[in-house]
Amino acid sequence: MKQSDAAIETLIRRAREGDREALGEILDRQRPYLRAITEGQIGGKLGARLDASDVVQQTLLSVYGNFNKFEGDGQAELQAWLHQIHKQNIQNVIRDHARAQKRAVSREQPLDHRPESFPQAEQTTASQRAIRVEEASRLAELLDRLSADQREVVRLRYFEGASLVQIAEHMHRSEAAVIGLLKRGMQNLRKHIGHDE
Repeated sequence: MKQSDAAIETLIRRAREGDREALGEILDRQRPYLRAITEGQIGGKLGARLDASDVVQQTLLSVYGNFNKFEGDGQAELQAWLHQIHKQNIQNVIRDHARAQKRAVSREQPLDHRPESFPQAEQTTASQRAIRVEEASRLAELLDRLSADQREVVRLRYFEGASLVQIAEHMHRSEAAVIGLLKRGMQNLRKHIGHDE
């Protein structure tokens, strides 16, 4: 067994035991893999409009909230599981983008997912990597600080992979209202992250 395989198995075991730092490190290690998949799937004009890092972040949020459903023990099983979640998130992003393009410009309220929303894979210093791991491990606590509606929208969108239309139907709200809640929820998450730091 390679040393890297043993390391990921140890992290998976620790994460299952509730070690959030271990889960944060698992997520941090998977960013380059997920980014490569994203860039391979989203290209051309669509790639110019969408940031691969945003799609990766959606998957990492989904994994963070659903890690208890992962049943594997090693790197290959982890990446296969991540690939399934990430593939669904990419499909959701493409579908939502196509739907947004069809809406009238006057109704458009784009979701504010700028690259500075969360730390990115391009950060390379040890302190920046440590910050990414720490923030991933604090996500659950940060989500608790959101209003109930914002927390529910973020949970449904990023943890459950629901589309904007599905969330609107579930919450009995307009799609524009859901986009607004999601935008404010993400802004508040960034504020809390900045305040804690």
